[in-house]
Amino acid sequence: MQHYEFQRRLKTVYDKAVATYGRGERNVNMFFDRTELEFLRAIGATPMEIYDYAEDLNSDGEPDWETVLLVQAIRRDYFLQVQGGAFSQTTLSEAAFPAREDEIEGISWLPRLILKARSKLKGELPEDLMYVCGGDRKFFREHDIHPAEFLHLTWSHLDNDAAIVRWVLERSGRPLSVPDPQFPKS
Repeated sequence: MQHYEFQRRLKTVYDKAVATYGRGERNVNMFFDRTELEFLRAIGATPMEIYDYAEDLNSDGEPDWETVLLVQAIRRDYFLQVQGGAFSQTTLSEAAFPAREDEIEGISWLPRLILKARSKLKGELPEDLMYVCGGDRKFFREHDIHPAEFLHLTWSHLDNDAAIVRWVLERSGRPLSVPDPQFPKS
């Protein structure tokens, strides 16, 4: 079963990756067997995504399993419902992403995070970038936003950065610095 028990299968693959990384293996090509790779492909995941989670959990103690599951469940739903189970033929380059210090409405990292979330949904992140990396987690903690919540918000406003910015400002308890008609009410 690929779908009914996908969360259990993903947990098994994730736990194996965490343990493999913990034993010192760093070659992502050695982490998963053919069956595991087929499973990841069926849910719209890549080996590198799972490797990145395992690396960060081993190094930083997060993201936790529940966050990984929630984020991957949203990606899986987008992959199956919107993309019809087909991977995007596009992978963005790291140069396409706003700089870490770029701001919108005085909030640094937000321009970068919006594109990272959109790219995560579509499966277009370059291998060198991770959704829910340390910088993302710092942003989410500061603004009291769960990474899966932000990913779902991005899906809801896929082509409307202004709505995402407004939502983040509201969540953070901050008004727009200057009323601007490009930021419609949600």
